[in-house]
Parts: sequence; C-alpha cells; structure tokens
Amino acid sequence: MQPAARRHFSMLRGFHLADFLTLGNAACGVGSVFLAMLYLASGDTSHFLASAALAPAALAFDVLDGRIARARHEHSPLGRELDSLSDVISFGVAPAALGFAAGLQGGWDAAVLVYFVCCGVSRLARYNVTADALAGAGGKVAYFEGTPIPTSVLLTAVLAWAAWHGRLGDAIYGGAIALGPWVLHPLSLLFALSGTLMVSKTLRIPKL
Repeated sequence: MQPAARRHFSMLRGFHLADFLTLGNAACGVGSVFLAMLYLASGDTSHFLASAALAPAALAFDVLDGRIARARHEHSPLGRELDSLSDVISFGVAPAALGFAAGLQGGWDAAVLVYFVCCGVSRLARYNVTADALAGAGGKVAYFEGTPIPTSVLLTAVLAWAAWHGRLGDAIYGGAIALGPWVLHPLSLLFALSGTLMVSKTLRIPKL
C-alpha cells in the first residue's frame, strides 16, 4: 500500500459512527446551498423549499451525532472540529445563501448576511476554545455563551413560510428601503439579530 493510501486509510479508521453522522450534517448544508443556487437559476419554488427542508435534516444529524458520541464515549478533538465545520456550512452559510436567494440582495442585505456568517464562525471558534473551561466536574459543558448556531433553523423556517405564500423577491415581507447608496430589506435584520445573539457573552443558554 502506498504511503498516501495508508494515511488515508488511517484517517478513516480514526472516524467514529458519530463523525459520519456529523458529515451527514455537512452534506445537508452543501445540498441546501446548491438548491438555493438552483432556485436562482430556475425560479422553481420547489427548489427553494427543498433547500429549506435540508435545515431540519441537518439539525437532526447534529443532534444524533452528539447523543451517539456521548452514549458510545467517543468524544474526540476530531469530532469537535468536524461538528463546528459542519455547523458553519449548514447553519451559517446555507441560511445566508437561502436568504440571498429569497431576495435579500441589496448592498446592506449582503453586508448583514456576511455579518451573520462571521458571527456564526466566531461563535463556534469561541466555543471550541472555551469548552474545557466551561465544562463541569462531569466533563459536560453546562451552558452556551450566546445562542447556539443551529437556532438559525428559525430563520430558514421564516424564509420557507415566505416561499410557501409566494413572498419572495420583490414581494418579500417588509419590502425594501433605500438607504444611501444601497438597498435594505428589513427582513434581513433578523439575520443581524441572530448573529448578534450568537456572539453575546452575557446571554447564557443551558445545555440540555
């Protein structure tokens, strides 16, 4: 066996069942982005709704991988990094892409969506470096600082509701406001709120 092949096989042997479920989370996120892009190309609302539907599917994988890792005592630094990277895709980039596809395409909207994703990345990075310090005697983190990034599924649900009622594009809820050189759709402020809550250090959410 070639050295590169041996390294690849060794990496796969280091994966646990929970890690493969985490990759399922990532796959849902990537699929959601692709379907959002497909909606922009086709205008077919079914593509938009399918993209939104992958958010709860990603959440299911995210919940299952944690429970299985705890049940099988398979926590590892690799699993933690996989979980964070997958969450960035499924609950950060994918909702932002869906928001853009929904019609949040003004200059201010784009800035808000970028802010939202950056907040999600920062939230996960902070959790990874503080998890050990926040863990109790049993090794389990008792609470989250700021809202967990999977709460962005609520944003996806709002967008799915809008799509179901034909309120995408020019008909999006809240309309549009011209502010200086750019346009703002007030609905994008939900993304700003979500991102801000994620990076809050004063908001503590008990971890179940």
